[in-house]
Amino acid sequence: MEKYICDLCGYEYDPEVGDPDNGIAPGTKFEDLPSDWVCPLCGADKDSFSKE
Repeated sequence: MEKYICDLCGYEYDPEVGDPDNGIAPGTKFEDLPSDWVCPLCGADKDSFSKE
């Protein structure tokens, strides 16, 4: 699974880890994140992320 990086703050979304603090289970692909999911560090939306 591909990792994605926030273009604004550098946060790395790793699908193997997910985002458990925000209810995203490990194994969740970036494409499968809810449309209202935002970067947990800076609040940027999914459009602000690029493939690593």
